[in-house]
Amino acid sequence: MTKLTTLEYLRRLIDGTLTPAETTHFIYPTATSQLVGYKVSEVSEGYACLTLQADPGLHGNQQGTIHGGMLCELADAAMGTALSTLLQEGESFASIDLSIKFLRPAWATTLKSYARPVQIGKSVVHYTCEIKNAEDKVVAIASGTFMILRGNAAKGR
Repeated sequence: MTKLTTLEYLRRLIDGTLTPAETTHFIYPTATSQLVGYKVSEVSEGYACLTLQADPGLHGNQQGTIHGGMLCELADAAMGTALSTLLQEGESFASIDLSIKFLRPAWATTLKSYARPVQIGKSVVHYTCEIKNAEDKVVAIASGTFMILRGNAAKGR
């Protein structure tokens, strides 16, 4: 087994060069991403873009649009993925808060969630995330605050 940084692991996952012998200290693809169907489509240090082929039949609410909770999950996952690229083995993180503003409804479309850091501290990190539809129109804007965990606080997370 070869242990990679999370950033290198995700880069290889995206470009299709990841081998079964390569691992990282986080679990990718996540159980949620497999259940819901989103994928990491872009990644760099501190940045991630997740893509979802949104389907109201799978991700919809009673009005037939993509459920706000689904958009929230997509933003949270993008911010968490982006943050994970900054962390070393033995480090983890926990969400402190998450806020989202819904700007327009989405139906069957490709949604992309772009997560970028606003401020990176030693123990607290602030992120922002824009979710855009296939027409490149912003559907939602989210922000999140995360605590970096180290040592015993990171074990089992």
